[in-house]
Amino acid sequence: MRRTALFGVTGGVIAGALITGALAAPTAGASERTPGGAAEARGVAVAAAKAAKKGIDWTDCPADWGLAKPIQCGYVTVPLDYAKPNGRTIKLAVDRIANTGSASERQGSLIYNPGGPGGSGLRFPTRVTTKNPLWTKVSKAYDFVGFDPRGVGHSTAISCVDPQEYVKAPKLDPVPDSEADKRVQRKLAREYASGCKERSGWMLPHMTTPNTARDIDVIRAALGDKKLNYLGVSYGTYLGGVYATLFPTHVRRLIVDSVVDPSREKIWYQANLDQDVAFETRWNDWKAWVAKNDAAYHIGDTPGAVQKQWEKLRAAAKKSPIGGVVGPAELLGFFQSAPYYDSSWATVAQVWSDYLGGDEKALVEAAGPDMSDTAGNIASENGNAVYTAVECADAKWPTSWAKWDRDNTRLHRDYPFLTWSNAWMNLPCATWGAKQGTPLEVGAAKGLPKTLIVQSTRDAATPYQGAVELHKRLKGSRLVTEKGAGSHGVVGLVNPCVNDRVDAYLLKGTVDAKDVTCAPHATPVPAKSGASAKAAKAAEAAKEAAAVVK
Repeated sequence: MRRTALFGVTGGVIAGALITGALAAPTAGASERTPGGAAEARGVAVAAAKAAKKGIDWTDCPADWGLAKPIQCGYVTVPLDYAKPNGRTIKLAVDRIANTGSASERQGSLIYNPGGPGGSGLRFPTRVTTKNPLWTKVSKAYDFVGFDPRGVGHSTAISCVDPQEYVKAPKLDPVPDSEADKRVQRKLAREYASGCKERSGWMLPHMTTPNTARDIDVIRAALGDKKLNYLGVSYGTYLGGVYATLFPTHVRRLIVDSVVDPSREKIWYQANLDQDVAFETRWNDWKAWVAKNDAAYHIGDTPGAVQKQWEKLRAAAKKSPIGGVVGPAELLGFFQSAPYYDSSWATVAQVWSDYLGGDEKALVEAAGPDMSDTAGNIASENGNAVYTAVECADAKWPTSWAKWDRDNTRLHRDYPFLTWSNAWMNLPCATWGAKQGTPLEVGAAKGLPKTLIVQSTRDAATPYQGAVELHKRLKGSRLVTEKGAGSHGVVGLVNPCVNDRVDAYLLKGTVDAKDVTCAPHATPVPAKSGASAKAAKAAEAAKEAAAVVK
């Protein structure tokens, strides 16, 4: 699940074969037995059959996509509404790189989703071109396939506000000082929801996780694969769980990493409240690490001292935004990468340390907007639009402001780091101008093979209980736990206990006889003195490389 945007004064912050690769639809009248609806099940079978017949016209990727040869790109056409498979269509951007081994070693395509909702998977094949050692064995056996989900990026995309307005800073402090502050934020949330309806209303009712799962099945068919090999991280785990529920007999390999709790009562309001608690825990872990490395950073030699420095920084930025653009909201946008990802620990600490030493440039460039980066700003706004659209469409959200206010006020008292910013980010769902559905009852159906679940115990974005819950629901699954660690996205980190099991599963289909607990991966080491904003931006880019949501 992604957390990168905050609201502010300028606006918003997945009978026999019909054809190779496509499987038959259920018979008419099977609506009560068909998860997600019989009409949609028939529709996806029709769409998959068409896609299998047409295939994908692979070409060199457009220059501005940043995906050099031998990566290839193409499009897959899918229905906007699977209940109307011959109606309006949208396009999905896909890319691939062929397996590096021999033809006899090839096991098909490995489709990847990094999470979000709203994350692009198109950079997945670059794990091969950059010779990432963790993926050398697997890339011999699989074509690596990425895609932009519906609404995202180079697929038929949605938008809720003008991208340049979206990134303007400074935004309002997410922590309200008064009822008046709350009223302003509520107004901004209503305006954001209205903007989504105005700019993208025709797609909003169809921006659901079940539809994205259906899209994946059509992509599978277009690739010529009879069964799916899938790797999903963060929100991609929920997408994978929904796919396994809708298409259990289409699964060959399914691995999910850093798991969203799929319980109906968690999707999505309660899941976000749970996230607030977990973020505070991981924020405390990072503060302890900073204090332990005070000789390198000179921020504070105890977690309490580090917290005081944070509060001091926050207060100063509120009184006078740093560089004119970095207020509390922007600080949170940058600092929250530390509890998200271990790969950001040293960079965030060093940028902060440099600031305390009199260099504010690195912090401004890392936390402030780049108004000249129009392509990046478009991608940022689009990612938040898709995040909002999917979570608002998947489930019915509370419409009572009293409930939102009560729940978040209570949480903020003990878990102040993320709570209010999280609330404002999700509040558009309270006044959403499009249909809101009922979450699918995720669970294994007959025919689902063994699946692999990987999770760290102290994950901030997707608390550990989510992995336990999905494990219960996917019979025959195995849970690999990285105990004592908390980086969001585990399979992309160096930990042989995890890495070897991922390879064994993807290459041989084997899992341990019982669940496994691994020791944590190596603790980060302090960055070299003088880390710059360039390093901070590199840490942001490293999130995807580490198999995590942007």
